[in-house]
Amino acid sequence: MEIIGIPFTDLYTWVLIPIFIVIARMFDVSMGTLRIIFVARGYRFLAPALGFFEVIIWLLAIGEIMKNLNNPACYIAYGLGFALGNYLGIIIEDHLSIGQVIVRVITNRDASQLVDALKQKNFGITSINAEGVTGDVKLIFCVINRSRLTEVIELIKHFNPNAFYSIEDVRSVKEGIFPLEKPGFLSSRLNAMKIRRKQK
Repeated sequence: MEIIGIPFTDLYTWVLIPIFIVIARMFDVSMGTLRIIFVARGYRFLAPALGFFEVIIWLLAIGEIMKNLNNPACYIAYGLGFALGNYLGIIIEDHLSIGQVIVRVITNRDASQLVDALKQKNFGITSINAEGVTGDVKLIFCVINRSRLTEVIELIKHFNPNAFYSIEDVRSVKEGIFPLEKPGFLSSRLNAMKIRRKQK
C-alpha cells in the first residue's frame, strides 16, 4: 500500500512514529514542568495527579523508541519533543499566573508618587528609608498576586524608571491586602483548592 507514492511502512516508520513521539514528549514534559511548579507552590494533590499522566505518556513515548532503536528519526523526535515540552510548559505556567510574588523596589529618587499609585490600586505595600552605596534610598516591599505583576512593573517604570527592583516567588501568604480581581477559571479553581487545604 502506498500513500502519495511512499510505501505505508516507510511512512509509518519515518513520519508517523516520530510525530507521535514529538507530541507525546511535548505533553509529558510540559506536564512535568507544571508539576514541579505546582510542587513549589504547595499544590500537593494536583502535582501527583499530573505526575501520574506524565509518566503514562512518557512510557508510551519510550516504548516506541525501544521498538525502533534503529530509527534515528525517533531520537531526533524525542529530543525535539523534550525541548518543545519545556517551552510549552513555561508558556502555560506564565498564562496561569498562579500564586504570589514579592516585589522589592529600591530607588534613590522620590518614590511618593509610586507609593501613592500602588495604594490607589489597593496593593499592600511597606516602604522604609534605607541607606545604599550612593546614599539614602527608599525601599518598597509589595506582595502581589502573580497575575498583577505586569501592572506593578508598569507603575514602577512609569514613576521611577531607573529604580532597581527584584521579583521572588512566595510559597504561601497569610492575611495581607490584595486588589479584587477576576482570575481565569483554572487559576481561580487552583486558588480555591489551596485555600480549602489551608483551612483543614
